[in-house]
Amino acid sequence: MQIATHVEELQRQLAAAAPPDDSEVAARLAAALEPAVRLAILEALSEAAGEITRELAPGSVDVRLRGRDVEFVVARPQTEPATAGAVTTPSGQVVLAAAASDDPDDAPARTTLRLPDSLKARAEAAATADGLSLNTWLVRAVAAAVEPAPPAARGSSSAYTGWVR
Repeated sequence: MQIATHVEELQRQLAAAAPPDDSEVAARLAAALEPAVRLAILEALSEAAGEITRELAPGSVDVRLRGRDVEFVVARPQTEPATAGAVTTPSGQVVLAAAASDDPDDAPARTTLRLPDSLKARAEAAATADGLSLNTWLVRAVAAAVEPAPPAARGSSSAYTGWVR
């Protein structure tokens, strides 16, 4: 997006608003205001991108400055198949669909999980940090909690016995 045209239009309007005998002063004032006008436009666009990002979460819109041009970068969230997504109901419940397992006879099942808002927010943050959906992250956490720990390999202990000189 080129903001130069908007800045130039503002300069023309300022020059047109000045009395004829002060046109030189208006032109100098318009030239001096150019950096401030560019900054004000960039701040307005950044605020708009922030509001759009809040509505698109977990996607985002970033504003980047390339030379004198403004660029918008849209990051869309990764999507998963509908059977693997978590759905939040209007009452705040998280309804999960289990991720696919290695067992061909293990069909996905749905369950409702009620979490305190603060815990849900922390789980969403952890899932985002891992680059996963909340559903996938929760399925992995539950699987890790119910699977038995692998037996320790022989000799992998950090404890030593014996005499030291």
